[in-house]
Amino acid sequence: MTIATQSLSLEQFLKFPETKPASEFINNEIIQKPIPQGEHSLLQVELCEAINRVAKPQKIARAFPELRCTFGGDSVIPDISVFR
Repeated sequence: MTIATQSLSLEQFLKFPETKPASEFINNEIIQKPIPQGEHSLLQVELCEAINRVAKPQKIARAFPELRCTFGGDSVIPDISVFR
């Protein structure tokens, strides 16, 4: 669902309280993410665990579920983020 905004800045968006389901700020528009279903959540957790089982002990990377990422003028919440 896209919520109409009138010249809202990223800084203004980030001051809003978090919503459920989460909202993202993409191309100066607020977009509410769909509510995840059980199978989606299970796959998300299992994939994060699998990545972390390999990457974390070797200090290569870490996987995080539903972590807000803000860069390039947008603010999104990917299902899984992996950081070196």
